[in-house]
Amino acid sequence: WEPRVMALTVAMGATGAWNIDMSRSARETLPAYPRLSYYEIWFAGLQRLLIERRLARPAELHSGRSLDTPLPLARVLRAADVEGVLARGSPTLRPAVAPAKFGVGSRVRTLGRKATHHCRLPAYVHGKIGTVEQVHGAHVFADTNAHGLGEQPQWLYTVVFAAAQLWPSEPAAQHRVSVDAWEPYLQAC
Repeated sequence: WEPRVMALTVAMGATGAWNIDMSRSARETLPAYPRLSYYEIWFAGLQRLLIERRLARPAELHSGRSLDTPLPLARVLRAADVEGVLARGSPTLRPAVAPAKFGVGSRVRTLGRKATHHCRLPAYVHGKIGTVEQVHGAHVFADTNAHGLGEQPQWLYTVVFAAAQLWPSEPAAQHRVSVDAWEPYLQAC
C-alpha cells in the first residue's frame, strides 16, 4: 500500500489542486502526526487535502469509491510523464523584490516565538544566534504559500549554529548545525 500512497500523492499534487507547501502543511499539522508511520502521515495528509478541496467526501474515502461526479482537475499526470515531471522538479527561486538584509558572516537571531501556523523554522533554533554562511537568493516563502496567500518570495539563507548553543547539555560542543531560514525568521544581532 505504501507505493500506492506515494503515487497517489504525486499524481494529485501534479493536478494543481494544491501546492507542495500546502501538502507539507497538511501532513505536519495532523493531530495524530507523532503516532503515525511515515506512509500513514502521507496518506492522512492526502485525505485531508482531498476533503478540504472537495475532491472527495469522507464517505467516499471510507467506501473506497466515488459517490459523486468528480470535479474537473486542471491537469492530469499520466504514467508516461511521471519520470520527466519528477526529474524536472519545481524550482522555487524567484526574482527578489528587495535587497537582502543579511550577507555572509552576518550574525542573526531567529524568531523566539512559536508560530501560530505552519512554519518551516525548526523549533530547536527558535531564539538562537547563528551566522549566515550562504545567501541563496529569493525563494517562494513556504509559510504564505502553504496558506494560499501566494508565493511572496523572501531571501533564503543558510544559518550556522553551534550545537552547544542549541543543546547545552549535550557533549557535541565542537559540532555545528546548518539550517536554511527565510529572512522573516531572522533579525540582526
